[in-house]
Amino acid sequence: MLIAADKFKGSLTAVQVAERVMAGLRRVVPGVEVEALPVADGGDGTVDAAVAAGFERREVRVAGPLGDELTAAFALRGDTAVVEMAEASGLQRLPAGVFAPLTSSTYGSGDLLRAALDAGARTIVFGVGGSATTDGGAGMLSALGARFVDAEGEPVAPGGAALSDVATADLSGLDPRLSSVDFVLASDVDNPLTGPKGAPAVYGPQKGASPDDVEILDAALGHFAAVLEKSIGSRAAEYAAAPGAGAAGGIGYGALVLGARFRPGIEVMLDVLGFAPALERATLVITGEGSLDEQTLHGKAPAGVAAAARAAGKEVVAVCGRLALRPEALGRAGIRRAYPLTEVEPDIARCISDAGPILETVAQHIARDFLT
Repeated sequence: MLIAADKFKGSLTAVQVAERVMAGLRRVVPGVEVEALPVADGGDGTVDAAVAAGFERREVRVAGPLGDELTAAFALRGDTAVVEMAEASGLQRLPAGVFAPLTSSTYGSGDLLRAALDAGARTIVFGVGGSATTDGGAGMLSALGARFVDAEGEPVAPGGAALSDVATADLSGLDPRLSSVDFVLASDVDNPLTGPKGAPAVYGPQKGASPDDVEILDAALGHFAAVLEKSIGSRAAEYAAAPGAGAAGGIGYGALVLGARFRPGIEVMLDVLGFAPALERATLVITGEGSLDEQTLHGKAPAGVAAAARAAGKEVVAVCGRLALRPEALGRAGIRRAYPLTEVEPDIARCISDAGPILETVAQHIARDFLT
């Protein structure tokens, strides 16, 4: 049996989910063989999943989204690094209750990428999601050697709103090592940079952006891409319209400018984590995440796990905190049955606060249904 679940956001990490499911299964069938492979789709928790799969955790000091210094981590195995932008530039890096949609910066994500290069990485998997930022990756590019100046030749301020002041973009100082690495942009969203489906419109409100802020950010990112076109030609516009450009406040755009190739985050992570050989050994796969809903079906970890397992002829069940998908939708995704915590504890607040013990009980139900 293989446990390949994502985190229950706000309650349990992916590692803790695996531990609790394993404990519940073994309460019913003590000798059951269980393999745990915590997974992530490129968003927050990606580094933890890589470390659980045998990567080494490396910690470095970087700039936070508001410019304050903090400790962030990336994962390294051999010459492959897994870098998670949320470690440096995520919403969880802001003070509680504080949002900074116009001024937060991805500079620290560039610090992390540079640290991975310093560590000898030749392949970098750049997981993006959960960002506090909407700066089109300008901060990240600046940390890696790019210069963005206004009409007076002064560096522009951090954050997405200030991109409307950019007059010149100079990418000649970018770290030359970037040209010789395999740089993979791993994301579970395929939004373009701007427009009705772009980063500001779709994700800005989650970061505290008002309707006026969204307009400011969308115009600023459009201006930023237009200025970059003077430096790198028509590719700037092509990248802005490309799938994934709008990921994590447009940091996907900055990554594409650096030469990254976009791949769905869960596909990349399953490759990196060694999912295929673990799947071969499994008879049943247990996946899951905090909420199984329509978003799950569009590139989230459980859908990716289920698709790969179905292709290999393996049966899949899912655990979750909350279930908002009908059985037929689960079936189309390759999931035979879902086990929500709310079946055991109807009080959602308790499901969040006591997720671990409740999940163990849910796992006992799975063991009785499939292992006895």
